[in-house]
Amino acid sequence: MMKTVYTDALVIGGGLAGLRVALACKARGHEAIVLSLVPAKRSHSSAAQGGMQASLGNSVKGQGDGEDLHFQDTVKGSDWGCDQAVARMFTHVAPKAVREAANLGVPWSRVKAGPRKTVVNAEPVILQEPMAAHGLIQARDFGGTAKWRTCYTSDGTGHSVLYALDNQAIGAGIEIHERVEALRLIHDGERCHGAIVRDLISGELIAYLARTTTMATGGWGRLWAVSTNAVICEGTGAALALDAGVALGNPEAVQFHPTAIVPVGILTTEGCRGDGGILRDVDGHRFMPDYEPEKKELASRDVVSRRMTEHMRKGKGVPSQYGDHLWLDITILGREHIEKNLREVKEICENFLGIDPAEEWIPVRPTQHYSMGGVRTDPNGESDGLKGLFAVGEAACWDMHGFNRLGGNSLAETVVAGMIVGDKVADACECYAMGESTLARQHAAVVQAEIDALLSGDDGASVVALRQRMETLMMEKVGIFRNGAALAEAVEELTLLAQQSQRLKLSTSKRHANPELVDALRLRKMLKVALCIATAARERTESRGAHAREDFPERNDRDWLKRTLVRWPESQAALQVEYESLDVMAMEMPPGSRGYGKDLVIAHPHTAARLAEIAAWDQANPDATPKQRQQALLPAVFASLLPEHLRGDNVRREGQVPVPLKAEAAKLAGLISPNQNDETIEAEAAEVAGEQV
Repeated sequence: MMKTVYTDALVIGGGLAGLRVALACKARGHEAIVLSLVPAKRSHSSAAQGGMQASLGNSVKGQGDGEDLHFQDTVKGSDWGCDQAVARMFTHVAPKAVREAANLGVPWSRVKAGPRKTVVNAEPVILQEPMAAHGLIQARDFGGTAKWRTCYTSDGTGHSVLYALDNQAIGAGIEIHERVEALRLIHDGERCHGAIVRDLISGELIAYLARTTTMATGGWGRLWAVSTNAVICEGTGAALALDAGVALGNPEAVQFHPTAIVPVGILTTEGCRGDGGILRDVDGHRFMPDYEPEKKELASRDVVSRRMTEHMRKGKGVPSQYGDHLWLDITILGREHIEKNLREVKEICENFLGIDPAEEWIPVRPTQHYSMGGVRTDPNGESDGLKGLFAVGEAACWDMHGFNRLGGNSLAETVVAGMIVGDKVADACECYAMGESTLARQHAAVVQAEIDALLSGDDGASVVALRQRMETLMMEKVGIFRNGAALAEAVEELTLLAQQSQRLKLSTSKRHANPELVDALRLRKMLKVALCIATAARERTESRGAHAREDFPERNDRDWLKRTLVRWPESQAALQVEYESLDVMAMEMPPGSRGYGKDLVIAHPHTAARLAEIAAWDQANPDATPKQRQQALLPAVFASLLPEHLRGDNVRREGQVPVPLKAEAAKLAGLISPNQNDETIEAEAAEVAGEQV
């Protein structure tokens, strides 16, 4: 008899997003079980260093910040590929999530009133923090943002938040089953009933039956040879959804972080540049102002990574036995700042590079970092293919990031989406029946047959050789810059590798703790996801966000303002690519320029009409509050999507008046200048909005 475990809410993945969903369900009286490959406190969420974006506006450099500006930055950062209703929900709930985290014990860095030294644009400056902000949560600068809004705990933010939430889960009595791996979703083609899970120590197969199942399995960075991701981030959760008939959304949208150390690819936080660090080339020259004179090192991540790659292509990289790299210089910040606010970076440099970053420059280059795509869900977090199956965090295409995400928005999303989607999962637990045991036995038999075949095979390809070739292909042909010929070659060879993976030769036939068997089971799933990524990238003949096609450099809103959906149920021999159009006439913020480099945009035919419609509404409603305007332009957010208990206004300190988004609409319509200087945009916003800032 196979062991069977019953629960109301099954959560696959023990990182921040999964833990927060489990806590939301438990708070509503539902039993929740979290499955994790590793102890929850070792989940990849702990690697997030720099911070968590939320428009608190406490510090002097956050003056005027609010949900509107955060929404604007997120939409621009996505290159207009995101779901704006989801982005709205996210930016509204983010301040609540940060304050909740403080109540749960996260030791946020705090504002200290009075003068403080910092570095802005490579120059030392003194900021005067107001007494009204003393003791409130501090924020640092991050790329692609109009304000300093990234809340942090030195450079160990993910670690701090993960430990706090895991402790809360333990205190709430939530069971966390560690060192287990989901190998198959239990479903009937219409609804998910749970998962077949393998104990990584004993090898036992266990059926977990539930009313709801949530995928919180993170990204797929380890499809590439070098990634900032933990070794457990292999995309196998996405493959489980694919097998069950669920679509992956925007799998081609893959972010490369500008500053991973060479050669191992460990992340050095964007906080290094947010705090004032700069990038230098082989000559010691600070080169980013040559490409992006306004935002410099704090342009959006996809932009900085491309500029760095372009600069190295021009022969300005630093030669090394591991390939060319560039320098990250944080020496200008001073030892005191580094040892207080960038402690983890200092330890990484000491342990993996043998250098002191307070004295020496750090060798860095862009490296695979984040997956904007994932299991496609609706705004409630429920999948488009199976009822009762939810996805959250990096595992999901919810879709608040579109084709590029801003630094600090990912860590924030894990908690914010956990709050919003967790509430919807709890609702579903009250609607769906417990999973069916008959189905569980059928799906377990499929998994057992695959394991038996792998262990009894006497001939086939090497698991290690196939995986290494896959990783090399993804690095060389599905990287920062892409072109049709290379992508076609990648798809062709990945297809061959996937075929070869059906006959694998293992050196041991042990059924219990067998790492080679684990790798074999994962390899097939990884190749499936890799093929989805490469095929979607080949088919999208435009450049948008982190998807940069050298043979199609324009962002083509006319033909490509749509979301990719890739389906590959196990009953089909090949994947299918389809698209979901984004409705410009329903956007609160119609497509425009991101403000980086040449404006290579082919406009959507509806953009001008939507801009005119919004301008007419603003003219007809001059006294409308920002919230009234938002509710008129995106009515579903507060009317139905956002849980009622999260709809309340965010409180800000005395004297804080957020800049209204109607200023951005006026700028897009050509009514005010495109200057992004803090003081200028606030003054112009006040003039256009008829309000005092």
